[in-house]
Amino acid sequence: MMLFLLTFFFLYSSLHLYIFLKIKGAFTLGSGAAIVLILFMAVMVSAPVLVRVSERQGLELLARFLSYVGYTWMGLTFLFFTSSLCIDLYRFFVFVVGLMLRTNLSSLFPSSRLAFFIPSLVVAVIATYGYFEARSIRSERVVIASPKVPKEVSTLTIVQISDVHLGLIVREGRLKRILREVKEAKPDILVSTGDLVDGQIDDLGGLAELLSEIHPRFGKFAVTGNHEFYAGLDQALRFTEKAGFTVLRGETKDVAGFMTIVGVDDLAGKQVGLFRGPAEQPLLAGVPRERLALLLKHRPVISEEALGLVDLQLSGHTHKGQIFPFNYLSKIFYPYDAGLVHLPGNSFLYVSRGSGTWGPPMRFLAPPEVTVITLVSVVGQ
Repeated sequence: MMLFLLTFFFLYSSLHLYIFLKIKGAFTLGSGAAIVLILFMAVMVSAPVLVRVSERQGLELLARFLSYVGYTWMGLTFLFFTSSLCIDLYRFFVFVVGLMLRTNLSSLFPSSRLAFFIPSLVVAVIATYGYFEARSIRSERVVIASPKVPKEVSTLTIVQISDVHLGLIVREGRLKRILREVKEAKPDILVSTGDLVDGQIDDLGGLAELLSEIHPRFGKFAVTGNHEFYAGLDQALRFTEKAGFTVLRGETKDVAGFMTIVGVDDLAGKQVGLFRGPAEQPLLAGVPRERLALLLKHRPVISEEALGLVDLQLSGHTHKGQIFPFNYLSKIFYPYDAGLVHLPGNSFLYVSRGSGTWGPPMRFLAPPEVTVITLVSVVGQ
C-alpha cells in the first residue's frame, strides 16, 4: 500500500508539473501568480489525504468540499494531460517529418497559448458530458442459457450492482437512481460485487435503509471489495448487513433449489491481514456438479484451477477505466475489463462497469450500469 501511495503521488505531482509548465508557457506569470498557482496545485495533490484526515476528525462538510473540489480537479488534470499530450505528439511528428524532409515546418506548430486553450476546451466539453454521464444509470441486460436451470423454473433474474462507492460524493440521489433500475428489473436475487462503500462511513444516514427496501425472493448477497477494507472492514460489514445483504467471505450459500452462490474476499484483505476463508477453487470443488455455481468475486481475475467448476463469475472493480482513455490502462491489469466473456470449460464471466464513481465524479465512454442477468433453461447436450 505504501509503495502504491508513493507511486501515485509521484506521478500525480509530475502531472501537475507538466500542467504548470504548460500554463507558464501560455501566459506571462509574475512571481506572485506563480506562487499562488504552485500552492493551489500542492493542495490539490494533497487533497486525497486531506479528505481522509478530515473524515477521521469528523469534519464531514470540509471532507465533502475537499472531495468534490479535489477529485473534480483530478479528473480535469487527467483529461488535460491526455488532450495536451496529443498536441505534443503532433508537434513531435511534424518535427520528425521536417527533419526527414530537411524542411523547417515550425509554421505548422500551434502557439504555446493555442496549445493550452485547445486542450482546455476539450476538457470543458468532456468534463461537462462526463458529469451527466456519471448520473445516467442504465441497465445492461444479459441472457445466459444453462442446462442446470430446471425446466420448471424457466427463468431466473439476477441483478448485479458493483462499485457504488457510497460516501462523500455518491449519496442518496445517485443511490435512488440505481435502485430505480434494480426495482424495475424485479430481481429474484440481488448481488453486490464489492466496493459498496467508500472511505469512512460514519454518516451515511438513510442509505442502508434505502437498500433494505429491496426484497428479492431468493435473497441479497454481497462480497467485499478493496474499498471495504480501506473504509474500515467492521463499519463496511455493518452497513452492508444493515442494508439486508448476506456477506459471503469464503462461504457458500444454496439458493433457488438449483444454485450455489460462492463469495470470496477481495485480495486487499490479505494486504491488511483481514482476508477470510479459502480461495474459490476449494469452495467450488465442493459444489455438486448438477448445481449451477455462481461466483461473486470483486476483481475480474480468472483462477485457472476454478475453470470448469464455476458456471458464472460476477465481478467489477475496473469501472472500464471510468474516463476514456484510461480503459486502456485498466486492460493492462485486467484483460477482461467489461461485459460478458465466454471462458474455457463452459464458464462465463461478467464484468460490470460499476454503478457509481470513484474519485472524479464523472465518467466518459464508460457509463454506469445495473446489470440484469437472466438465466434460462435449455436442454443439455
